[in-house]
Amino acid sequence: MMCIIKDLMSGNDKLPAGREEEMVGHNAIAAGFQGQRQWTDFYPNCDFPEAMLNTTFDWNGAREPYILATENDVLNGLGMMFMKLLTNRAQIFADVRTYWSPEAVKKSTGYELEGKAKEAAGFIHLINSGAACLDANGQAKDENGNPVMKEWFNVTEEDQKNIMAATTWNYADCGYFRGGGFSSRFVTDAEMPVTMIRLNLVKGLGPMLQIAEGWTVKLPEEVSDKLWKRTDYTWPCTWFTPRVTGKGAFKTAYDVMNNWGANHGAISYGHIGADLITLCSILRIPVAMHNVPEEDIFRPAAWNAFGMDKEGADFRACANYGPMYK
Repeated sequence: MMCIIKDLMSGNDKLPAGREEEMVGHNAIAAGFQGQRQWTDFYPNCDFPEAMLNTTFDWNGAREPYILATENDVLNGLGMMFMKLLTNRAQIFADVRTYWSPEAVKKSTGYELEGKAKEAAGFIHLINSGAACLDANGQAKDENGNPVMKEWFNVTEEDQKNIMAATTWNYADCGYFRGGGFSSRFVTDAEMPVTMIRLNLVKGLGPMLQIAEGWTVKLPEEVSDKLWKRTDYTWPCTWFTPRVTGKGAFKTAYDVMNNWGANHGAISYGHIGADLITLCSILRIPVAMHNVPEEDIFRPAAWNAFGMDKEGADFRACANYGPMYK
């Protein structure tokens, strides 16, 4: 399946005679997979191709990651593509699955939250069966030994070995996937800066973007295991807490999830919200929710003509100028 998807996206000059059109491929910058009943009731799931294609390497070594969204979610695929093009890094596709409050964590495990998760009054469980890049397990290291998700051209053979050593391939849960298959499984075992976004399509408005900068949360192994088993223990797992502001959609981690536009998010390494806001102004996509410090934000000066409220002005300017590309 992975070879077929690569060939569909990029082409393959080794296909047999009579397949000249297919040899060219679609020159695709992103792709997606149907799954979810229409496929997985009777075919193996696409978890292995999704995980490996979104990762910065395969059996040929380091390479630019593909963008392959799952569950027909073109909007999350576009979000992943935006961030890959901005960062040259692999992207995580995940469900925004569960909010864990400090009280719920203590009741379930006896553990008292610490650090950034405590500051945000909890964290969110990011988990999906296959589409998270393997880079997200945090086993690649920078020159100082800190966990990082690297630009694809900086991924070393040692990084690849460490990432693979921290990943298992578990037989699919036949309750979800009656056709079988294998799901990648890892835990993001490090605190790393990340940005989670959601591109939504709203009738009467068009596209709009949500941005939440924050960090992955490193929990003690026994705590992580107990919470992980509340959903699917065979899937890749990332604990995420946003940078909170004490008000509005970023009052707490719960408020972030409560204001999120879908049960999916695209997640990139690093705090790149300011770059995304500038990109969105270029594309005329208003940003409806973000926690980027105001001093870091750059939009065109013409936006100042649309009011003093920066977010409201963004909506009015985007509507006035219209999409750059149609």
